[in-house]
Parts: sequence; structure tokens; C-alpha cells
Amino acid sequence: MGFLIVDHYSKNIVSIPRYYVAEGVDTVFKDGKTTYDTVYHQVKNFQLTNQLGQQVSLDDLDGKIVVVNLFFTHCPVVCPKLTKNIKSLQDAFVKNDTLVQFLSLSVDPVRDSVSQLKRYADHFDIDPGNWWLMTGSKQEIYDLARHELFVSATEGDGGPNDFIHSEKLIVLDKNRYIRGYYNGLDSTDLGRCAADVAFLFLEKDHTKPGLLKRIFSGGDH
Repeated sequence: MGFLIVDHYSKNIVSIPRYYVAEGVDTVFKDGKTTYDTVYHQVKNFQLTNQLGQQVSLDDLDGKIVVVNLFFTHCPVVCPKLTKNIKSLQDAFVKNDTLVQFLSLSVDPVRDSVSQLKRYADHFDIDPGNWWLMTGSKQEIYDLARHELFVSATEGDGGPNDFIHSEKLIVLDKNRYIRGYYNGLDSTDLGRCAADVAFLFLEKDHTKPGLLKRIFSGGDH
């Protein structure tokens, strides 16, 4: 984990990944002073079925950093490359596999049955211990993609003609706040994603997102 940080960041001071998707502003009146605090989107819990046939949920991942992507097993070009790149991230954290969980949500859940997901996972040598390939209701998955993860600007009904595809990786912190979007096909972005996962795991909990300290490579906080 330390190697990822030092290797990726060469500056003396680096910033903790910021919060994404502001939803509003709270007005706080205290000691005669008025302050304003931005309220950020917190991804809601969801439950889907993984490649082992288990019903699993976001609630099962309490205390972990979560990396989410969208894919489908019949994708001919983009998804295989994306999957290989995520596998490289999984391998990078093999000695710290309890700090991060990878979730790949199928955007073609009708064809991506549990058995199909298992075949795909076996083909790419995916360790199910901290990487779940997930299927379920198309409408629920598409709603998550659009209104919880914000990977698509277009609206749809989750019907047969509705389709979402994205190469993005979305990182959620331990409190389910979105803390980064990364191009999963770009090696530079993959390195940034790996380093940010490590930083977020080391980040102290804050009662209000947005009030972040800076981490100094010399060891001072």
C-alpha cells in the first residue's frame, strides 16, 4: 500500500480524493455565526446476486473501500480489457485484500446468469473473495447506474431497448460517498485509482465530508 502511494505521488504534499455529487447545502447557525456545509451524495444500499449465487449487498462491505464498474460478459472488446485491468488492481492489493472490494454490475443481466458470471470469472481468474460479478433486476441496476453512481447522463426505463455502457471505475469510501471516477482503460488512471484507494483507507473518519486534512509524505498529518 505504501509503495502505491510513493510510486504514484512524487510531490511533497498530496490531496485526499475529493467528494463528488453535491446535493445541497446545510446552513449552520452557531455562536452567532452562520456557516454553510455542502451535503454530498451517499450511495444507497443495494442487494444483488454474485457469481457464486449468493445474495450480497453494499451493507456487507462495511469498512471497505469499494470500486464499482459496469460490464457485460458478451462484450467483445471493451469489457475484456477493462476486466483485465481491474484484475491487475485486485492483484496489486492481494496482500491487503480486506481493505477493498470490487463490484462489477452486469448491464445485461438477462443473459448474464449466475452460471455465466461464474464462467466469466473463472476465465479471468477472478478471486471471489473481494471481487463480485453481480446480476439482478435490470431496472434496479440501471437505476443504480444513473441515480446512485451517476455514470450516465441519459434517462431510460431499464427496458429491453435501454442500454448503458461505461469504461469508468467509481470509487466509494467507507461511508459510501463517491470519491473518484477513473478511466478503466487508461494505465495512468489505474495507477491513480490504486493510490486513491490506499489513501482513502488510511483517511480518518470525518463527521462531515469536505473537511479534509492533507497527507504529507514526510509523515506529518
